[in-house]
Amino acid sequence: SLIGLPQPPTITHQSPKDYIVDPRENIVIHCEAKGKPHPSFSWTRNGMHLDIDKDPKVLMKPHSGTLVMDIGGGERAEAYEGVYQCSAHNELGTAVSNSIIIRQSRSPLWSKERISPIIAQKGQSLILHCRPPAGLPPPIIFWMDNNFQRLPQSRRVSQALNGDLYFSNVQPEDSRSDYICYARFPHTQTIQQKQPISVRVLDNKPTEERAPVFMVPSESVSSKMVLRGEVLEMECVADGLPTPAVSWVKHNGEIPSGRASFLNFNKTLRITDVSEVDAGEYRCIAKNRHGSAQHTIRVTVNAAPYWISAPRNLVLAPKEMGIITCRAAGHPKPSIRWLVNGLPIEDAPEDPSRSVEGDTLIFSEVQTGSSAVYQCNASNQYGYLLSNAFVNVLAEPPRVLTLPNIVYQVIMNKPALLECVTFGSPVPTITWFKDSRSSMLEGNAYVFHENGTLEIHMSHPSNSGKYTCVARNSLGLSENHVYLEVKEPTRILRPPEYRVVQRNRDVVFECKAKHDPSLVPTMTWLKDDRELPDDERFRVDSDSLTITDVTESDAGRYTCIMNTTLDQDSASAQLTVVEQPGVPTDLELTDQEARSIQLTWIPGDEHNSPIKKFLIQYEDALHQSGVWHNLTEVPGTKTTAHLKLSPYVHYSFRVLALNEVGFSRPSMPSRQYRTSPAAPDENPTEVKGHGTEHNNLVITWKPLTPLQANGPGLQYKVMWRQQDMEKDWTSVSVANVSKFVVSGTPTFVPYEVSVQAVNDYGPGPKPSAVIGYSGEDFPSAAPGDVRVLVLNSTLAEVRWSPVSPESVRGRLQGYKVQISSLSVFMSIYFLLHFRLFVYLFLVSTFDLDSLMLEWGPPYERNGRLTGYTFKYQTGLLEELDLPSNQSSFTLHNLPHSTRYKFYISARTQRGAGPTLTEEAVTVLDRGTSDFVLFFIFINKNKQFFSPTVVTSSLAPPLHANVPSSVSEDGALISWEYWGPEKHLYVEYIIDNSKNPKEKVNGSQFHVLKGLKKGLAYKVRVVARGHDDRAVHHSEELLVKVPAMVSPQVDIATQGWFIGLMSAIALLILILLIICFIKRNKGGKYPVKEKEDAHGDPEIQPMKEDDITFGEYSDEDHKPLKGSRTPSSGTVKRDGSDDSLVDYGDSGDTEFNEDGSFIGQYSGRSDRDARHDSSKPLSPVNAMNSFV
Repeated sequence: SLIGLPQPPTITHQSPKDYIVDPRENIVIHCEAKGKPHPSFSWTRNGMHLDIDKDPKVLMKPHSGTLVMDIGGGERAEAYEGVYQCSAHNELGTAVSNSIIIRQSRSPLWSKERISPIIAQKGQSLILHCRPPAGLPPPIIFWMDNNFQRLPQSRRVSQALNGDLYFSNVQPEDSRSDYICYARFPHTQTIQQKQPISVRVLDNKPTEERAPVFMVPSESVSSKMVLRGEVLEMECVADGLPTPAVSWVKHNGEIPSGRASFLNFNKTLRITDVSEVDAGEYRCIAKNRHGSAQHTIRVTVNAAPYWISAPRNLVLAPKEMGIITCRAAGHPKPSIRWLVNGLPIEDAPEDPSRSVEGDTLIFSEVQTGSSAVYQCNASNQYGYLLSNAFVNVLAEPPRVLTLPNIVYQVIMNKPALLECVTFGSPVPTITWFKDSRSSMLEGNAYVFHENGTLEIHMSHPSNSGKYTCVARNSLGLSENHVYLEVKEPTRILRPPEYRVVQRNRDVVFECKAKHDPSLVPTMTWLKDDRELPDDERFRVDSDSLTITDVTESDAGRYTCIMNTTLDQDSASAQLTVVEQPGVPTDLELTDQEARSIQLTWIPGDEHNSPIKKFLIQYEDALHQSGVWHNLTEVPGTKTTAHLKLSPYVHYSFRVLALNEVGFSRPSMPSRQYRTSPAAPDENPTEVKGHGTEHNNLVITWKPLTPLQANGPGLQYKVMWRQQDMEKDWTSVSVANVSKFVVSGTPTFVPYEVSVQAVNDYGPGPKPSAVIGYSGEDFPSAAPGDVRVLVLNSTLAEVRWSPVSPESVRGRLQGYKVQISSLSVFMSIYFLLHFRLFVYLFLVSTFDLDSLMLEWGPPYERNGRLTGYTFKYQTGLLEELDLPSNQSSFTLHNLPHSTRYKFYISARTQRGAGPTLTEEAVTVLDRGTSDFVLFFIFINKNKQFFSPTVVTSSLAPPLHANVPSSVSEDGALISWEYWGPEKHLYVEYIIDNSKNPKEKVNGSQFHVLKGLKKGLAYKVRVVARGHDDRAVHHSEELLVKVPAMVSPQVDIATQGWFIGLMSAIALLILILLIICFIKRNKGGKYPVKEKEDAHGDPEIQPMKEDDITFGEYSDEDHKPLKGSRTPSSGTVKRDGSDDSLVDYGDSGDTEFNEDGSFIGQYSGRSDRDARHDSSKPLSPVNAMNSFV
């Protein structure tokens, strides 16, 4: 600290040179100074010493030179006007202030005058003079009316710099009686007004237009002087009719754009902070259609003195030397005058150590006691400058003024400044050391400033540590320690990204940053470089900004700033808010023609997403009022569309705009436009002809829409004729339909068909004909000469002769070959005239609990055969892999009466081929695995005409085409049928009997139960129509029931029975052991008493409730849960399981000649229905679920 060191006075605060005071307030003239010892103050007024004690109204503040003049007691402020100067002095010298001119502000009244009304002819120029009273400072002028409303100004009417109101040409609307000029005096805050001026504009003569003429300035050339740093204002006001426009140019130069402005409708050019480069010639030009006028203003820039190098204080040690310089500039060039302690230097006592050379004071070999305050005065005709600088002669050892142990923190790669502020006389030298004083810092990495500051250009972590500065002079040394810490910079790693978001959605800006862990970060978000709106929708988290429910006003640039105490980093991103386009408006219809019209519109706001296209919709108020249809689309750059129209439509149009967000709301509908009716332009499409019965032709078409009808009374003219047979067309007109049925046609013949649209205004264009066929009928013949050649155990060849085309009576789809046996069947469709080798997949039963499967290799192997994949299932699917040389497989230990499904496919190295599927049922008898081939000739409707039975050579022939199998459960009857009838019956009677016994519905197989052993039954399958007439029936099948004994289950072999008997035996053994032990105990045993009390249990009568041992519940015979029903269980199919006994007394029944039964048909009894619902699903019924 420098406290206690002697110091000459220094002025620290003073009033301005030109000080205008308010006469209603006290006058305060400031003068503050410092020094050691503290200086005393004195004043001069107008160059004479001011004795403050003689005027009680004048006071000086304690420990200050500030004067306060109290004029509140009636004293006039103008009595204290003058030039004041303050002096501050102590034993080391005297400092002086500027010369301060005190003037009282003035706001004089307007002089009384009588202003006559002004009468002007329309088109003339006019000047209304203000001429305000001279005030201090000058007043501010403005024009208003009686209602204190500013008068409107324009290029034609404007106020000049001197306050006058100029009219380039008057118009009738300028007539008024309250043109009032107001003057506002800023210091006193008073406003005075001039007497109102009345203006009346006459419009009784023709007005002649004229070229511009300048009203201000009046001459062609004028001059303007301005001081450097002040404001230059130039104006040009011209009259003319029409009103001229004014422009400005600078000769041989440019008007400075940054400091220049054009005011008062371009009539005033204003340049701020004038410098010498603004001098030159300026030209204002006034133009209208009749000519132009020019005026040149020559601008001269002068300058009051201004500092180039102001004098600075100087501290010297005895015997040292030094200089004080005082350099100032101005135009004209200022003169330099030196003073010492407030006196001209030439009048001051001589000092041999001091010399003056122009603007420089030179000191050499100074002595103690040579301290003084020197003043430099630089002046020219436009002003002066005054500055104080002291010379203080001291002998002081070094002092380090910087506080000790300061910790400087700096960001890596930034410069570091370590201060070492010192004082000493002579001026000490500064040296720096790091960590220890073993080596002085030096080199290009460091900069040593004159004030002792050490600068490190690029800070690195290695620069961290302790630094020592040492100050030395001839009187001693001083040192100080400071510390430097280099921190990691703050960096934004993931800046916010540009976002485009829809209105009312949410948006998140991420801003992830890293910083030095020892610094405390602060995240700040800005919107458009200002604080975020005070809105709860803006949520700031540690590393993100979330804006919910975004609105249009949220669009802008968002900046995240990561601040620490040392540095910051920032990143910005733009938010664009988009939404659907605005609604198009102003729909207009033009260029109206019979079949077209022009539609124009004005698009709505794009909402920051360019419009891609416009969708034009129409409403037909005549046919579909309230329903809008899409008509056409146009690119988003267009706002007009040429629309093609249809006749007989009442059009209204609307437009929707589409951008990336979606469609806008529809525009308001256009006005309605109605087109005139006309004949149809087109005929129905998709015309077809086909038959649904063997003697009809159904003609169908796609009807026209109301828009295609073109007029009222729309009908369809349907025309047809047999191709190549009929020359004339048969036609009929229909309406409101899309098909017509022609009856009585031959079976499956071609017809030419056409449909034409007709309305009240005429027919449509001539339609083109299409070919259609009348309906089909059943084929009238079956294939003949059917032959079967068995090639081996797995291969059979089937041949037949094709049918004639006439017998097909429709489109021939192909032939169907059926292969059937008791346990497996296969159906194959063949194309016409094809010869095919069938590779069979056979399943045979050769034991009670086994199935053997046989197959042949694939006809086309497509590579080397690697094996077969074999799968079978009842519930779970089992899978086996078999070698390629195997062609059969046997499954053993299978449950009785169970249906199995088998899958087999061949494999090559590239994968498996198609899968062949078969089904089989295990049975109790060893029936022969015979198969029958049914060849059914089929057409498109897949209906058979008549079956032909062919027997293979692998087994004896069957009695009929309905195979059967007899077991202890009953007779299994199976069949195949492809006809349309849904009512199938299995009918059977006892051989040689005349009465029917049972009829039931079935599907593909059925089990006849309750057949009597040793009897023979006739069985056939009948298909009946809706009228209960037998349409198809199979040949009769003779089924003989052998007199066989059903296998009985030996209870002694059942596991549960053996377990029960073992448990009973073990219990009896335990009881015997207990009795034996008790009987062998010592002592007497009162047997007789107990026998008398309880009696002999062996002779006591047994209660019926106790008779439980040895009885067996029916539950013993029920299967375990989850097991299959045994073969003795009841098997039903579609409820047709009536016993033969139920019909034993129903009378004699026999077949009629037409294949039907004689007698009455009866359904199941109620007993059967109740009995049926309680029984579990049989395995055979489970088989039906596969079919």
